[in-house]
Amino acid sequence: MSTQSRFVWMNGRLMDFREATVHFLTPALHYGAAVFEGIRCYATDQGPAVFRLAEHVERLVDSAHIFGFRSLPYSPSAIADAVLDTVAANGFEECYIRPLIYLDGGGWNLNLDGGTPLLGIAVWEWNNYLGQEALNRGVRANISSFTRHHPNIMMTKAKISGNYANSFLAKTESVRLGFDEAIMLDHEGYVAECTGENIFVVKSGRITTPDLAPVLEGITRDTIIHLARDRKLEIVEAPLSRDQLYAADEVFVCGTAAECIGLREIDFRTIGVGSTGPVTRQLQQDFHNLVRGRHSRSAAWLAHVGKRDLGEEMRAAG
Repeated sequence: MSTQSRFVWMNGRLMDFREATVHFLTPALHYGAAVFEGIRCYATDQGPAVFRLAEHVERLVDSAHIFGFRSLPYSPSAIADAVLDTVAANGFEECYIRPLIYLDGGGWNLNLDGGTPLLGIAVWEWNNYLGQEALNRGVRANISSFTRHHPNIMMTKAKISGNYANSFLAKTESVRLGFDEAIMLDHEGYVAECTGENIFVVKSGRITTPDLAPVLEGITRDTIIHLARDRKLEIVEAPLSRDQLYAADEVFVCGTAAECIGLREIDFRTIGVGSTGPVTRQLQQDFHNLVRGRHSRSAAWLAHVGKRDLGEEMRAAG
């Protein structure tokens, strides 16, 4: 997968992809002093549309506040407009969107107030994060030897760049062991989440997902909960132990990148029938209809890119 595009939005203007750089001594690189979002744009009959843009921008701003940035250079509405401008400028029908608020200059005394927060937005064409085959077959996962961050050690409700060293450690370990994804337990030994996805268990028609205390409040997680309740499926938030995963009829994960994917095997134990189960398939189908404008909730949750007036910005970008 290439992250190449024509234009990147940085600090108020679109610029050529090759010019969208930061200095080597940016503290965001050295200390992870940044917050980010992952957002998706999908092709619909009315053109490209960004899924739950307002909620993603709100979480980005919340992450910045939680991390400790005292002021931001752009309002939520300006950030949302910049996202749409960046998608339009690159002409993508479907893409992944990465806004990043990063500390620039200062910060070498480990104090956020010593630098200035800046904003960049990149987009690139995107395929399924875990592979197309994963939609039908599901993927293999294991319980990681790395524990999900304790909520009093890192701010687990914020997408802080430095937090994801934890995910890198877990995912790299799992892939090197031959698995596709890692499942992380919380500090008490209960199931928390995967390296970039929330997790759900289906047992006897009931869906259970860990409560919000140890996990990131996933926007796709919230979407799946709404879709399940629309279908009158019972869904609860409760602690889950690892053995409940092994004995489940179905286990699936969801996230902006992964969308909705079943787990066919965990720790060398076959889950259910060993492929994507019927509840997961139905929610997959509902989700795909939703993001492509074919669901009753689509109108409320899709921000259409439409025609954007980019004349001045495009001229500035060359």
